[in-house]
Amino acid sequence: MNLPLLGADDIEALGPTGAVDALDSALRGGLDPEAAPARHHVSVPGGELLIMPATTQRVTGVKIAGVAPDNPARGLPRITGSYLLLDAATLLPLAVLDGAALTTLRTPAVSALAIRHLTGPVVRHLVLFGTGPQAYGHLAAVLAERRVERVTVVGRDPHRAGALAEHARRLGVDARAGQGQGRGADEVATADLVLCCTTSATPLFDGSLVPDGATVVAVGSHTPDAREVDTALVARSAVVVESRSAALAEAGDLLIPLAEGAFGAEDIVGNLAELVTGSGSGGKPADFEGPRFFKSVGMGWEDLAVAAAVHRNSEP
Repeated sequence: MNLPLLGADDIEALGPTGAVDALDSALRGGLDPEAAPARHHVSVPGGELLIMPATTQRVTGVKIAGVAPDNPARGLPRITGSYLLLDAATLLPLAVLDGAALTTLRTPAVSALAIRHLTGPVVRHLVLFGTGPQAYGHLAAVLAERRVERVTVVGRDPHRAGALAEHARRLGVDARAGQGQGRGADEVATADLVLCCTTSATPLFDGSLVPDGATVVAVGSHTPDAREVDTALVARSAVVVESRSAALAEAGDLLIPLAEGAFGAEDIVGNLAELVTGSGSGGKPADFEGPRFFKSVGMGWEDLAVAAAVHRNSEP
């Protein structure tokens, strides 16, 4: 058997909208994120392996992703990996996909799906934390879903922040790198959308500054001791997660406020399936005062939905 190898070009050909639609279709088709298999963490000399299985009635798959913290200093990507897609009935392999490229497309698509339901059609001011592949991917995904009037890029490296702002301008958006000691973190005070796509283990900004009605999305951390947003933001927000089980096992953004007594599991308004289908009993985030906060840790069912769509899209 000559197993197809679907690389970055094949994955990028699906595009942000195709990836978001694949996730939307999976959830509307009855996929329950709460019942999805858990991610497995394996410590290895170079960092960590993440093993992420998932299945539906039609396809099964597993992603093996490597997280290598020292790679950027070597000029190598921090996230590596491969995805094996199989036929669900026979478990015969259908394709192998570039796992890093799949993650780069999938993670922004998850955020964009939440943004479809949490924001209006026009984003007046987007504050984007991060300057790596996920920041670029999130910018593309948001621009595919919403009209964005202004972008502020916040990054530790002013040159990388400037490069991303220049990239956004080439896409037709008024964009600039953040200025000042915090390099723009305080600009969340005028944002209606904040995206956190960093490797930071500590809060990026003062959550009390975020306006009521604004949406904050955080995707950078997936361990209980790391977070990109502070307790102040979580305590005053309508909180939506991919799944309660995954978030309450891995999301330091929620687990740290929970340990502090400022937040409870019952305060989660809904998961992503409930947000998309309107089936939740916790009310709609738009009906709540305060900001809306979507926390993503990454789940195997998302990789499977997007990988299956890439495979279908690649067939003659």
